[in-house]
Amino acid sequence: MTLADIKYGEKFIIEKINDKNTRMQALRFGIGEGSEIECAGRLPGGPVILKKNLQEIAIGRKMAEKISIKEKEKEIF
Repeated sequence: MTLADIKYGEKFIIEKINDKNTRMQALRFGIGEGSEIECAGRLPGGPVILKKNLQEIAIGRKMAEKISIKEKEKEIF
């Protein structure tokens, strides 16, 4: 599953960023492998809006397709 496949409100963990240039750009945004992130929105055919802590950033669809993710396990209280 890639970052381009997520839906609004889903929480996930960045699993792998294979492309070196994409990895470097993601790190500039504060996103790396193992980061826990939430989808704050998505535009049809456009960017995916991510939320980490109190920061929101938009990631282009082409870049999002190069980032592998896994769903964060649901917390049970």
